Amino acid sequence: MRRFSGYLAWAATIPALLLAPLSAAHAGSTPTVQVEKQLNRLAPEEELEQRCDIEAMNRIDKDDAKFDPDKVIAYAFGPTQVKGTTIKAKGAVFRSHEHWYRLSYTCQTGAKRLEIEKFDYKIGSEVPRDQWEAHYLYD
Repeated sequence: MRRFSGYLAWAATIPALLLAPLSAAHAGSTPTVQVEKQLNRLAPEEELEQRCDIEAMNRIDKDDAKFDPDKVIAYAFGPTQVKGTTIKAKGAVFRSHEHWYRLSYTCQTGAKRLEIEKFDYKIGSEVPRDQWEAHYLYD
């Protein structure tokens, strides 16, 4: 539950308006100065997670025309594993067109946790609506 409350704290600190320039950026790009400042306010592991969640949205949007992701949650179906500047999120999900989908990704950033050095992901099945509440998913 701590991870979820950490997410709520993060969500309150980064207005959606600041994420728009980053979401529109090309995959692997460096965040805008405004987004970088917001990310720097987070604890290092949260900063890494949020940067990689944004990268997941960018990659999915670019690679698969049927999806239009607007949210990624790295830990919905299980905890993330962080080692240095690498995060493995085997229990991630993303939302597209008001549906949630399973997602697994591994993301490695540079030392500042802003530049993506390596990113691999796999999209899984759609999450049935009757599982949303148990995993804190929403419309």
